[in-house]
Order: sequence, then C-alpha cells, then structure tokens
Amino acid sequence: MEPSNDVALDIIITNVVSVFRTRCHLNLRTIGLEGSNVIYKPEMGKVLMKLRKPRITATIWSSGKIICTGATSEEEAKLGARRLARCLQKIGFKVRFSDFKVVNVLAVCSLPFQIRLIEFTKNNRPIASYEPELHPAASYRIKNLRSTVQVFSTGNITVTGKPLTQILNFQDFSACLHRAHTDYCISKNYSQII
Repeated sequence: MEPSNDVALDIIITNVVSVFRTRCHLNLRTIGLEGSNVIYKPEMGKVLMKLRKPRITATIWSSGKIICTGATSEEEAKLGARRLARCLQKIGFKVRFSDFKVVNVLAVCSLPFQIRLIEFTKNNRPIASYEPELHPAASYRIKNLRSTVQVFSTGNITVTGKPLTQILNFQDFSACLHRAHTDYCISKNYSQII
C-alpha cells in the first residue's frame, strides 16, 4: 500500500455517556414495580432502565441522578434522556429535566495498515506510553482535547474523550499515525532489500 499525504480516518462513534438530574427524590422500589424494561438492584441502590428507541441503558439512583449510556450521538443521548424523564413522569414522579451534559464519548477507527507500537511510542515519548505487560495498546493522550487514544498494533484505534466535535477533528494525531505508517513502510522495504 502506498502511503499518501492525506490520511482520512473513518471514525465511528459507538457510545455516548451522558448525565442529567431529575431535581426530585426517586423511589426505586416504585420504579422497579411500575416501570417497564426495568432491573431493580436493591443491594446496589440503583435501577437499570432500558429504552428501545433510541437504544440506551440508564442507571437511576434515588437521589435523582441518572446516567445514560449506549447512544451513538449527542442528539440521540439527549433525546433518550428526555424520553427517560417522561417515563418517570408517567410513573408519578415530579421530574424536571435539568443539568444534562455529555460526560464521555467513545469512538473507534480501523486503519488499513499495522503500527509498530514501540517505534510509535519512542517517536511520541512525552504523550505516548506503551506497557505491553499491562495493556496491548499504546496510550496517546491529547491534552488540549482532553481525550485519550488507544492504538493497537493491528491498526485499530479507540478514542475516548469528552467533546464530540473535537474528537472528530484531531489532525495532529493523524499526522503521527501517518509518520508511523511511513516509517513502517520504509523499514519494511529496507529489510526486503537487505
């Protein structure tokens, strides 16, 4: 494969984690008995509620804090959170939807080439780390975007961070990947010559 100057990464968002508050106390036993698609866990002090459309799973605490996971966009996360608040209102709670925020975004990407993790971490030493005894991926932290990128030797990438729009626009990292791929192609061609 010939390396090109423009590396276009096809990033797929797999999970958006959001949090909101209901501004009222929630009786978990009532939710467990009257709610639909509910798993009541009294030993942990929480209720799991699942919605089918959008497909999210919510963790509900009696304090009124609710964490929603499983959405694939910020709009879907907000729509699911509002639908969840409406379900709680139908059960009989005086829920007011407030303090909604996206806490975490998980995205994945697959590159058409492999990456040598040892050389990759040596070239990006202060912000990249690789501990093969602990984890099979190299961690690359992007401070200004407040996100972490896990790079696997197979070319698979996992991006974890807070702001969704900034995760999709990380050009510095794609340049590092392009350099790692170029170094890989040059060293591979050089070893074939010898």
